[in-house]
Amino acid sequence: MAKKAAKKKLRVTLVRSTIGYNKRQKATVRALGLRRINHTVEHVDSPALRGMLNKVSHLINVEE
Repeated sequence: MAKKAAKKKLRVTLVRSTIGYNKRQKATVRALGLRRINHTVEHVDSPALRGMLNKVSHLINVEE
């Protein structure tokens, strides 16, 4: 059996508050698993995740 290639992980950190932004952006941040400023989570890279990150790119930092 061949080993599967390791999935690329992205580290996402919330750096700005969602106060003053619309409900959809707040919901996207919550769906990413981010709860408070400087909270960091890791996700496996996917096209759906990239779309979410693109929508709230002004609120987060992303590291590969």
